[in-house]
Amino acid sequence: MSVNVASQPHRRLNPLTGEWVLVSPHRTQRPWQGQQEERSASKRPEYDESCYLCPGNTRAGGQKNFDFDSTFVFTNDYSALLPDSGANDISDDSLFTAVPESGICRIICFSPRHDLSVPHMELDDVASVIGVWIAEYEKFKAMPEITYAQIFENKGQIMGCSNPHPHCQIWASSSVPYVVSLEQKKQADYFKQHSKPMLVEYAARELEKRERVVHQNEHFVVLVPYWAVWPFETMVLPKRHCTAIDQFTDDEVVAFADAYKTLTLIYDHVFDCEFPYTAGIHQAPTTNDNHDAWQFHMHFYPPLLRSATVKKFMVGYEMLAAPQREITAESAAEILRQAEARMSQCGDNQ
Repeated sequence: MSVNVASQPHRRLNPLTGEWVLVSPHRTQRPWQGQQEERSASKRPEYDESCYLCPGNTRAGGQKNFDFDSTFVFTNDYSALLPDSGANDISDDSLFTAVPESGICRIICFSPRHDLSVPHMELDDVASVIGVWIAEYEKFKAMPEITYAQIFENKGQIMGCSNPHPHCQIWASSSVPYVVSLEQKKQADYFKQHSKPMLVEYAARELEKRERVVHQNEHFVVLVPYWAVWPFETMVLPKRHCTAIDQFTDDEVVAFADAYKTLTLIYDHVFDCEFPYTAGIHQAPTTNDNHDAWQFHMHFYPPLLRSATVKKFMVGYEMLAAPQREITAESAAEILRQAEARMSQCGDNQ
């Protein structure tokens, strides 16, 4: 049975996790009388004396920030993970099981500027942030007690960001987190069957089809995944096999910075607002095992759906049954390409 994926309900498989997403293109016509979010504020001062992350200020935990002039890294004063959890296994009943989880949580301020998020930073400064990610990843690789380093950024109050000073986090844990373990298994299964990394093959096919490609440069491609759940979800992929960020060449660091900066600029032009999102890197664990099946990639999950104030809610069917989206991945990619075209026409690269 054939289906018109542009207009008829259908399911798409996410080969990275084995999960399905229900796509319902016809629901884009439904009226909206629900929650309207506050429009994201885009004007902030260069320095905010009340900000816990600005240079020289005292953080909530009582520690004083250095007068930093580039990126600034410190251990989170309220870490979700601790080097020694002090917990014991609880395994006497399979219905009530708990195991210790230890780790380290870092905060990385992108710059001393309170008002500069990634799309408005200089390319060299974005590359410097990526250089810090590489350095931190390498430090965690040298720690036998660390198995995985999750690098992520929450941008905007709508995404639960507790401080507007542009920053990201790294949570390095003693175990591989659940979602990452799903991706690891699926990539390993694919590699065993095809002798090639899944996402290397996937990126090559997307570049051939060009239906969901949003932006590319010499080393990276930005695309809307075929199985995307969030309305304007994207993925950044290398064009060559690269299991982790510490394998980047100098040219690839700059190219990745370009992809990161350009994508976030494109997002800001979709609804003419500071576009909120959660973004994060998935890459090989920090262990010395064979990780040839892995391919580095970065996920972007923005919540906005119809405008700067209407977001996608993951409730009801999504929480009880399966993820569901309305706008197709192909339509989302076209909207993002149009936003990039408007950006280019007005000469906005900052």
